[in-house]
Amino acid sequence: MSALFNFQSLLRVILLMICTSTYVRAVAPRLIDRNKEGILGLFFMSARIGERLSPYVALACVAMAVTMLVQ
Repeated sequence: MSALFNFQSLLRVILLMICTSTYVRAVAPRLIDRNKEGILGLFFMSARIGERLSPYVALACVAMAVTMLVQ
């Protein structure tokens, strides 16, 4: 089943995109910062979300890991 049709899989993909974008921006900021508009701007926006809401993103990742282990 595609991640678009399963809500839990969609949340997992969004969390992974936020975490990956934030990490890439911390390691190589020029990769993310030069694409602020267009479809690649989603990575810039998700990196901003990961930076500003990092405690909540971390809690969401832990919650997602616990639900994956329980299932």
